[in-house]
Amino acid sequence: MFKFGKAMHEPEVRKEAPAADLERVVGSIAHSAGDIGKEAADLNGLIDDLAATSGRQADTFKALAGEIDAMVRANREIESVTKASTDSVLRARRTVEQIGQGVIAVTDNLSEVADAANEITQIALQTRLVAFNASVEAKRAGEAGRGFAVVADAVRDLAAKVEQSSKQIMSTVTQLDARIKALADDIQSKDSRQKSDAKGGTFDAAVSEVERGVAAIAEAAQHNLNSCAGVLESVSGLSDQVAGTAAALQNARKRTEGFLTLSESLIEMAAESGVRTEDTPFIEAAVAAGKRIMELLEDGIRKGELSMADMFDEQHKRIPGTNPEQFMAKFTPYCDKVLPDVLEPLLSLSPKVVFSVAADRKGYIPTHNKKFSKPQGSDPLWNQANARNRRFFTGRTEWAAINNRKPFLLQTYRRDMGGGNFAVMKDLSVPLFVNGKHWGALRVGYQF
Repeated sequence: MFKFGKAMHEPEVRKEAPAADLERVVGSIAHSAGDIGKEAADLNGLIDDLAATSGRQADTFKALAGEIDAMVRANREIESVTKASTDSVLRARRTVEQIGQGVIAVTDNLSEVADAANEITQIALQTRLVAFNASVEAKRAGEAGRGFAVVADAVRDLAAKVEQSSKQIMSTVTQLDARIKALADDIQSKDSRQKSDAKGGTFDAAVSEVERGVAAIAEAAQHNLNSCAGVLESVSGLSDQVAGTAAALQNARKRTEGFLTLSESLIEMAAESGVRTEDTPFIEAAVAAGKRIMELLEDGIRKGELSMADMFDEQHKRIPGTNPEQFMAKFTPYCDKVLPDVLEPLLSLSPKVVFSVAADRKGYIPTHNKKFSKPQGSDPLWNQANARNRRFFTGRTEWAAINNRKPFLLQTYRRDMGGGNFAVMKDLSVPLFVNGKHWGALRVGYQF
């Protein structure tokens, strides 16, 4: 395991001025590097938030542009349909006009029928007069004219019936002619408003109203099309700008990560030099605690309380009804049993220490400090801050910690405390091995 240099075990009062100066310089460098790391971590987190916000805004603008584009297509379709409707109305008007002309022809034919019926009536009337005269003459003839009288009576009756039928035809034709003429007037009327006021509507008025409605729809669709096209162009431009801003922010975030990594390297170099720095007590305690955790895990396997397969179980099962989601692994009960005896004392190392946890290679934390292992309630934000055990944490800092194989790794990061609250901290981790197999890491988080 990790061993510190002799300087860490020498008396605080040093006689050798050069060595004291070196310790002071290295300590100053480590402190300055820590300050740089703190600012870099804070700036990195803020830029990351801005980049995420810009990314979401870009996605929103893209979705909005898609909706507007769909509106443009819909208005184009409306415009196309209204053009077809206009053609249909024109054809309907021509058809109605042809019907009007046909109706006029019918009225002409009805006039001819009326004339013929009138002529038949006149003939029937004359026939009745002739039959009457014949009947009178037959009566004068006496017995010799009896047969002739019968025929004359029959002719007179027939003429009466014909006259009656002709008059009925005349009456019907007259009524029909009036109705058809009114219909023809409606169909061919050009004074739609006057007809509409007088009769409650005309074919021409109806067709004209449809034409005006279709024209209004076409005009509105064209107006919408122009408006949507303009907005679409603006939104597309904004979307490109926001996407460019998000990309620039991501690039800036990567550059701040470079500063952060440099500051962390300086701190590690200072710690590894053997010169005591402000981080040395935390490193010593973490290394000792990591050694004790490995002993406890291996002891549990040796005693049969869990197997190696259980210790490296990666089938984390969801705990129903939890928000944020919590999980159980086969090694979780054993960790809950033995780890608090190591993790809780680390909190008393210094008021600066905020947490101490052991995470497996997936970023899963089975056991947290008691103050962060409260039963979940109904508020997810409260749970986020107070029920942090049995959960996964897989950010940049967490992944670096659980994948580290060096004696220790000291990082600076912005910790999400839940509810939009963040704290810039140091994350000190040491790797954990179980029977020679890498299991995860012990992480200790403390403030500047």
